[in-house]
Amino acid sequence: MANLTITVEDDLLKKARIRALEQGTSVNGILREYLEAYAGVGAIREEKVKDLLRLSQTASSRRGGRSWTRDELHER
Repeated sequence: MANLTITVEDDLLKKARIRALEQGTSVNGILREYLEAYAGVGAIREEKVKDLLRLSQTASSRRGGRSWTRDELHER
């Protein structure tokens, strides 16, 4: 695995670290995920595609004879 050095403003890195902590990750993790998505590789992209395909196969508002009203769909 290679190391990458980038230069960013101190206040930008501080804000990024805070946001990453709020999301339970690190700036390094965020950048790794971004680069994987940018390059079109990685487990995250493949996992999301599989999730989308799985949802598209099971999603149907008429499955089993059940239909939904607009109010039911937007009920909270």
